[in-house]
Order: sequence, then C-alpha cells, then structure tokens
Amino acid sequence: MSQYYKLGDQTLWNPSNGASRLFMSQVTVYQAEVGLPSGIGLMEDRDECQIDPIAFAAFVDALLAWHSKTRHAVMATLSEGFVATVLALADKANIEVHWQAAERAESHYLKIASGPHAKEWTAALQQKSRELARHLAP
Repeated sequence: MSQYYKLGDQTLWNPSNGASRLFMSQVTVYQAEVGLPSGIGLMEDRDECQIDPIAFAAFVDALLAWHSKTRHAVMATLSEGFVATVLALADKANIEVHWQAAERAESHYLKIASGPHAKEWTAALQQKSRELARHLAP
C-alpha cells in the first residue's frame, strides 16, 4: 500500500505507508519547532493528502531558516534528511525556495568558524534535495 501527497490533481509523492508515517511524524515535530503549520493536510481515507502551496511555501522557508541557524551537530544531523525531503517536495511542487537567509547564515558562520569543521552545507543540502526529488516518484 502507499499514500499520495498531492497538489491539486498533481501527485508529488507516492511513498509506502511506512515512509509516509515516518515523514508525517516528523512534520508534526518540525511544525512545533518552526511554529508554523506545514500546509500538508491530513490523510483522507488513509491514502491521500493535499498540500496547500501557500502554507507549505511559508513552512519550507521557515524550516530552511531554522535549519541554517542550527549549529548543534546532533540537531543538524537529525534534521538534515527531513529538510532535504521537504525541499525535494517543494521542488516537485514548483515552489520557490528562498535560499538567501540560509546562505547569509552560512556565510556568517564560515567567517567565525575555521578548519575542517566549517563546511559549505547549503550547496550540499541543495544537491541532496535534488537527488531526493528524483526518488519522489508519483
């Protein structure tokens, strides 16, 4: 069995029930972290939900801003996969992501950090989300 994440009539993602259950659990967690609704609706009849593009766009930008400010190694690692998945969904939905705040936060961080632990994660996150978008088969 699988579930459908839709924007109008367009299916953005059709994951297995297990992947969908894990994703929706994380949606709940990160809605609380960023203080905004995700725009991802409830599963209707247990197999389909609609995504509100306006609320989802706001959530994506807030999530990216939250993630870009996270310098706690464990929190950054735990959230990276979810953030990349949300960015991939945004890409599939043709939602413009505002990367400027993340790039500014990264630039500021790189100015004060030095050595091998200071990495350019914005480009890596963009690449990861592009790779995931190919796996979000409708």
